[in-house]
Amino acid sequence: MSAPVVEADRTEEAAGPPRLSVVPLLRRLHFYAGVLVGPFLLVAAASGLLYALAPQIDDVLYGDVLTVSSAQGAPRPLAEQVGAAQEDLPDGTVTSVLVSDDPMAATQVVFAAPGLPEDHSRTVYVDPYTARVQGQLTTWFGSTPATTWLDGLHRHLNLGEPGRLYSELAASWLWVISLAGLALWLARRWTARRKVRALLLPEAGAKGVRRTRSWHASVGTWALLGALFLSATGLTWSTYAGENFSAALTALNAKAPVLDTALPGGTAAAADEHAQHNGTQAATAAVDPATFDKVLATARRTGFDGPLELAAPADAASAWTASQTDNTWPVRLNKIAVDPASDTVTARADFADRPFLAKLSSLGIQAHMGRLFGIANQAVLFLLAAAILTLIVLGYRMWWRRNPTRAAFGGPPKRGTWERLPLWVVIPAPLVLIAIGWAIPLLGISLVAFLVLDAVLGVVRARRATPSR
Repeated sequence: MSAPVVEADRTEEAAGPPRLSVVPLLRRLHFYAGVLVGPFLLVAAASGLLYALAPQIDDVLYGDVLTVSSAQGAPRPLAEQVGAAQEDLPDGTVTSVLVSDDPMAATQVVFAAPGLPEDHSRTVYVDPYTARVQGQLTTWFGSTPATTWLDGLHRHLNLGEPGRLYSELAASWLWVISLAGLALWLARRWTARRKVRALLLPEAGAKGVRRTRSWHASVGTWALLGALFLSATGLTWSTYAGENFSAALTALNAKAPVLDTALPGGTAAAADEHAQHNGTQAATAAVDPATFDKVLATARRTGFDGPLELAAPADAASAWTASQTDNTWPVRLNKIAVDPASDTVTARADFADRPFLAKLSSLGIQAHMGRLFGIANQAVLFLLAAAILTLIVLGYRMWWRRNPTRAAFGGPPKRGTWERLPLWVVIPAPLVLIAIGWAIPLLGISLVAFLVLDAVLGVVRARRATPSR
């Protein structure tokens, strides 16, 4: 087997007195972060690419269950549809019903059933025009088994809580690598005559490692905003950075208000938004199927259009809830609490009344999941994931070819970058690093690990270079 083609990178600074600059530090940081975090980003991008196709995958795998063959006549009452679902799943307890505004979509009757994993439900799909049961699936917050598996692969490699560290580490470093790469490309191409073209398009006539670097940088520039968006929105629901983000929203009084489900004169607690969604807040007793029709009529009379989720109460002191579930722009995400005994709305929580940061967070998460703008959102996510995969492959190719020492892989940029930092960077750097490390813990921990590793390698190399007496 022949040795790999080796090319030296001649773009390092020429010999001479060191010049104060932040570029050498960014180059070294970009190198180490790219090489060491690249595998995590590779898995996150590949699984995200698959997740972007989740609706189409569902159509292929479960199309005969999720959709009806014909939409003729008026839908049957929900009581009849729920009754058919109860006959099909007699051991379950109905918790909610999802009514779609798509005439070809089946009605989803969600059950709490024994033997299911935590936060999972058993959903029975009913033809709304014939009340015929089309099938059952085990669902997680409304997601099919395939979408649930893809979601788990992307968030935690289907390894549970320990696996969440991988995705949070990838999201923590993605914005750092992206911004450092942009700064390096700007520094390299800013002297070009046609600056915009030089930044957005590969270098004409470049060969070897220069050509690879040029394509890497150009693709990265095009994908920059998307990468920053994925990093920011991914961190909002991560384990450690997500907790800090939630604490910040609480401190700023910027969280979405929780719908009060207590009936007049009752003492029921307000319903938790996450637990209430898609029927995971189980009712404590069997419900009358006819009540779903009453709650639906009240919601429609209130002005709730689009797809709805009608949820049974957790106890006798709580109201029923009706929630809009349209995540496509413009979103319809209002909620009401309903007392079916009097057909009255006891409480309301509108999306328009949420604080700005709560709205932004909700919309960002929906866009991250490919729901906010429909098929266009999916297409953008697919292309963005493909771009990140391309960047990683090109980055490792540069590492392979950038090899002045004729070793198997190229070495990192020169040491001593801290000594060349200007004062305007050195003075605020400790405070900035502490703040970032607190807000994004895995970034802070891994950055310290990188610095320690770099220092150890430096000491080892220095001792090897020192002649023995």
